[in-house]
Amino acid sequence: MDNKLISRRKFLGTAAAATLLTTVPFNISYAATPKGKKPNSKVGGVQLGVTTYSYGSMPHKVEDVIEYLLYAGVNSIELRNVAEEDLGLPSIQRPRSMTQLTEEQRAEIRKASEDIREEQKKWRLSLPMERYVEMRKKFNKAGIEVYIAKFAPSAWSDEEIDYAYRAAKALGSIGITDEMTDANCQRLGKFAEKHNSLAMFHTHGQVADPGFSFDKYLGYSPANMLNLDAGHYYGATGLHPNDVIIKYHDRMRSIHMKDKTGPKHATPDSNMQFGQGETPIADVLLLLKKEKWPIRVDVELEYRIPEGSDAAKEVRKCIDYMRNILE
Repeated sequence: MDNKLISRRKFLGTAAAATLLTTVPFNISYAATPKGKKPNSKVGGVQLGVTTYSYGSMPHKVEDVIEYLLYAGVNSIELRNVAEEDLGLPSIQRPRSMTQLTEEQRAEIRKASEDIREEQKKWRLSLPMERYVEMRKKFNKAGIEVYIAKFAPSAWSDEEIDYAYRAAKALGSIGITDEMTDANCQRLGKFAEKHNSLAMFHTHGQVADPGFSFDKYLGYSPANMLNLDAGHYYGATGLHPNDVIIKYHDRMRSIHMKDKTGPKHATPDSNMQFGQGETPIADVLLLLKKEKWPIRVDVELEYRIPEGSDAAKEVRKCIDYMRNILE
């Protein structure tokens, strides 16, 4: 981006072009799942799945994601990003860094973001729920369940949060996930109660903060649930995630799985390929297998993808790694 002021229209066009240029082609066939056979990633009584955030580096229209999931043999997902993007949500791609821009350019980008935000609200409130019903049918036809929808709507207007819960129900989901903050947990649970649904909150490094307590966040609403990230938990604290799972298993419906180094490692809290980090993945899976709790385990791919590979191939490796533990 040069030093000239870029109009909002031109900026949006530039962003769209950049998106196209960075799109990675993907040509895996359905060979991993024979025609007519549905995928099955429930192993030893534990339902394995994927959060579709994992495919963010690849084309991820619904048809693309279905192909990746069939390739991995996965039948359960947390649907993130894909849904609204596939249906045509107005969007803007912000530059990776604003530091090299003039104040005038930054102001222009902020104004463009505000305009898009208003367009997004209008788009959401006018979107027929039938569009989500049709999306659900596509996944279900392939043998895939949209178990959870992640809209991250806690900062949206009340009307948009209602929209998100209606969409989640149309998709067949048990509820919505968002990030665990005090404000989010206070706000979203009340909407979950209203819609007879759930509000599940994804954990990051805040679990290592002095005085942190899951009880505080769960106490705001009986509809509030944990979406424990076992990798983030171990990477930030060095503590065993099974302690949290045992204590809060009745307030938990899903776990994000990643392999990370612990806080005392030479490269602390770092994302690693499954089997190369220190997260006690096997312990978590075998606990769930033993106790038969209704808690699903979703791969959240965040480690650096090796040269010559891609996100779909790496997700399959992660699923296979966990399959081998549970079989």
